[in-house]
Amino acid sequence: MPIRIPNELPAVKTLTDENIFVMTRTRAKTQDIRPLKILLLNLMPTKIATETQLSRLLSNTPLQVDLELISPCGHVSKNTPPEHMLTFYQHFSDVRDRNFDGLVITGAPVEHMPFEEVEYWPELCEIMEWSKSHVHSTFHICWGAQAGLYYHYGIQKYPLEKKLFGVFPHVVERKSNMLFRGSDDVFMVPHSRHTTIRREDVEKVPELKILATSPEAGIYALATAKGKQIFITGHSEYDANTLEQEYLRDKNLGKPIEVPKNYYPGDDDSQPPRVSWRSCANLLYSNWLNYFVYQTTPFNIDEIRGHHPEK
Repeated sequence: MPIRIPNELPAVKTLTDENIFVMTRTRAKTQDIRPLKILLLNLMPTKIATETQLSRLLSNTPLQVDLELISPCGHVSKNTPPEHMLTFYQHFSDVRDRNFDGLVITGAPVEHMPFEEVEYWPELCEIMEWSKSHVHSTFHICWGAQAGLYYHYGIQKYPLEKKLFGVFPHVVERKSNMLFRGSDDVFMVPHSRHTTIRREDVEKVPELKILATSPEAGIYALATAKGKQIFITGHSEYDANTLEQEYLRDKNLGKPIEVPKNYYPGDDDSQPPRVSWRSCANLLYSNWLNYFVYQTTPFNIDEIRGHHPEK
């Protein structure tokens, strides 16, 4: 089933070229279906790439998804044309009086900074607090996951000795949770980060359940009991060349960067990268949309404010 996105969003052409069924809002108006209302808070610098990556994954279900985009108010994106931001993005003030079935909070390249020093931290805190009453399920990614864990539960992030960079094997620890229903015994996920969370800190919070981990990358997926809040520390949404772009950027700038692990065949960066995470990424997002959004969200979206799936 299609994802509904603005008619002129660059992702429309990219996904159509990939033979992914995209329904523009013009056509969607003719269908008598209540689509899932998903809000994307895009904190990534490469906003068009991130929009496309997440649109691709959110479209891979039988459900109709209506995607809206927001960005922090007052923060100027240096890597996205201003006309794109003006055309396709709203601010939190534009949506704060509405309810949403799902919210996705992306990562951001600010992990070296204390949370409180991030320019848009006060607004992000306001959005995360708002999500508790106006969003049925919130899906946090990478730095967005660390920010959510810190805001909601006081869990700190810690610097790593060197950047965690590459594609790493993971296992499901909590097999009864529907987020990884149908998962392989071992699945691969890209990571690109300088900080981490610690298991002992998470285990002190009874509301949180550890769902999947990696021997090298640590905790990958956490959730509250019925998935109102989901935290993902990796980048399952990454395209085939995203890690390569990050690697070549830092290499060309003379920054200390190692070849991303398990990404190039034989870790030989003269070879084209090998994608090993696409199927688990599609499974992750389709399971989230189905089991933690569609199956439990109220049909009347206005009831979300009084609906508490964790109880």
